[in-house]
Amino acid sequence: MSSPAPKSPYAGHRFPAEVISQAVWLYFRFPLGLRMVEEMLAARGIVVSHETVRQWALKFGQEFANRICRRLVRGGDKWHLDEVAIKIAVATHWLWRAVDQTGVVLDVLVQGRRDKRAAKRLLRKLLKRQCRAPRVMVTDKLASYGAARREVMPWVEHRRHKGLNNRAENSHQPTRRREQQMKRFKSPRQAQRFLSAHDQIGNLFHLRRDHVTAAEYRAARMRAFETWADISGVAAAA
Repeated sequence: MSSPAPKSPYAGHRFPAEVISQAVWLYFRFPLGLRMVEEMLAARGIVVSHETVRQWALKFGQEFANRICRRLVRGGDKWHLDEVAIKIAVATHWLWRAVDQTGVVLDVLVQGRRDKRAAKRLLRKLLKRQCRAPRVMVTDKLASYGAARREVMPWVEHRRHKGLNNRAENSHQPTRRREQQMKRFKSPRQAQRFLSAHDQIGNLFHLRRDHVTAAEYRAARMRAFETWADISGVAAAA
């Protein structure tokens, strides 16, 4: 007896998978507010409220991001770590981020502290997710990184220099644009949930333009779109 076909994640939704997938992609891929996504869909004759778009983003965003993470090749062996202050309500929190040598975001973690304990939590989360330690860890001169590394992975080479960490610092820029568009994050949980999906979806479309021809770049972009269609279930639902 054959097993029943898996239930579609879009079951019970009034709109087809193509519309929901497009709305989620627009919201996480570009610095657009919910009402902007609503208007872009309306321009195509799709009448949907911004609250519905928000619910779609909550339901499907992280699931799509998890599928992308499983699909993409494992991150590089050189980790760039950095932390940046973000205002949530009236309190200052810290967004800890790790990227590899190609600029792919390995993980993000929103925490209320900027000390050894917070750095250790990030390193342990990275080790669990990447299933291996890096060859080199690059950070700024914050002492918490060195103290955490000595306890979590003392065998890893650690390079500390402000100028060496531009790759991690630059990776904060899309977050800053979204933070401004969203008029700041409302809570640490909301920030963590949004950025976890936002950065992984961004990784899928993190296409390098240097040292490739225009045809090679367009081919890589097309493969990214095909992967998105597959992980969002649009290809299967078509």
